[in-house]
Amino acid sequence: MTAQHEEWNSQMAFIMAMIGSAIGLGNIWRYPYVLYSNGGGAFLLPYFISIVCMAVPYLFLEYAAGYNFKTSLPNMFRRVQSKFEVVGWFISLAPFLILTYYIVIIAWDFIYFFLSFYHGWGSNPNLYFTDTLLHSTSSVSGLGDIILPILGSLIVLWLIIWFISHKDLNDGIGKYSKVLIPSLMIIMAVVVLIAVTLPGASIGYSALFNPKWYSIYDPHIWLVAAGQIIFSLSLGWGVVSTYASYLPKGTSLVKNGIVVTIANCGFEFFTAIGVFSILGYMSFVQDVPLRYLVTEGTGLIFVAFPSIFNEMGVLSYIIGPLFFICVLFAGITTTLSLLEPITLGISNKFLIERKKVTTALCVIGFLISIIFATGLGNTLLTIFDNFLSNFIVIFGIILECLIFGWLYNIDKLLDIVNTNAPFKLGKWWNYLIKFIIPIVFFAMWADGIIKLIADGSTVAIAVEALITIIMIVVPVILTRKPPAPRNSK
Repeated sequence: MTAQHEEWNSQMAFIMAMIGSAIGLGNIWRYPYVLYSNGGGAFLLPYFISIVCMAVPYLFLEYAAGYNFKTSLPNMFRRVQSKFEVVGWFISLAPFLILTYYIVIIAWDFIYFFLSFYHGWGSNPNLYFTDTLLHSTSSVSGLGDIILPILGSLIVLWLIIWFISHKDLNDGIGKYSKVLIPSLMIIMAVVVLIAVTLPGASIGYSALFNPKWYSIYDPHIWLVAAGQIIFSLSLGWGVVSTYASYLPKGTSLVKNGIVVTIANCGFEFFTAIGVFSILGYMSFVQDVPLRYLVTEGTGLIFVAFPSIFNEMGVLSYIIGPLFFICVLFAGITTTLSLLEPITLGISNKFLIERKKVTTALCVIGFLISIIFATGLGNTLLTIFDNFLSNFIVIFGIILECLIFGWLYNIDKLLDIVNTNAPFKLGKWWNYLIKFIIPIVFFAMWADGIIKLIADGSTVAIAVEALITIIMIVVPVILTRKPPAPRNSK
């Protein structure tokens, strides 16, 4: 058998899949908080500069690499130099590990979608979330406490991911992205339009955009802005290069990249207005200063919002389910993309058909995700997320910029980006890839390492050491293992 590389059957399929990868939980629960707590309206200045000087140039690098080599990430790096194949496996493995805990958060949301129809979280959403649902503990003994509702939700979600991902590219990811993304956009628009009409909504969005201009002199704010847009666009996960490798000849990479960037940034900006309108309503109703209500992450979705829905009356039985279904759709489209780099890598190297690879990975992923469905799961999830996001993914971004910027013909990649482009990129793009982006992300990486060392508990250090071993050993094994013979039956 021979490996056959698939292609998107339409530009729309690619764009919807890319938007689906970019729009995820971070757009809903992280961006509003980051915007508010890092200077409000003033944060938009470093944010937009980061888009132009960091995110979009790096997005074009991943587009160009995938479009040029038209193969899996490990093969791309191997074709630069054979010894770099291990870097491709390193980058491809990271999103798979992220998937194993990311899907658990989607499982929580899946449960909350049903709870939202009757406010099943009760009068104390914080107690329900931490104790009743998560059985949250920092004790290692919590590993023996498997939470059945979460486990059941995980089974359903992994089956959904498997059902979509094991199909051919266009019948699976392409087809369902074209349904899920427009649905997500429409539902979120309804949520935001309802939110801005609530009493006190202006308290929220006025505070959100109130500029604190002194913050732009803080270098940390600029690092936060760069990190937000890079992670918001799912850069550094190998997803962009993998999806771009499926593009047919004649595609305008620049035009597609701009559409995806505008859609992603527009969605998180629009969503932030809705989130803070709802928080403003809570501030108005309870006469509580907004700063005491603002939070991010799981605290926003599973504690703050249920608390607000409890105060909202009949309207909450409409906006609540709509909100949680938005989170669900955003999460599913992202999980599909997280599985793709490692799927293509294994399928290409070992000439195993997509269905078998996806099935095996979904089984392995499900088994790993069970540890996050235990009493210790929330603690482990936080450790995994901090370490993978602040260390592993950023390290991969630095390596990719250095390898393609210095050890490959970056002028060739620039020519590919400029093909059929509505405007041409100049040599300044080369300097961004070779110098500016690696330097900025090395600063972020060093800052993340310092925080990990300073804040690390015994459990955290042990888990981080285990992840490090996995991130070294597995790519080395996959690199050294010889591929299947081309003529094997």
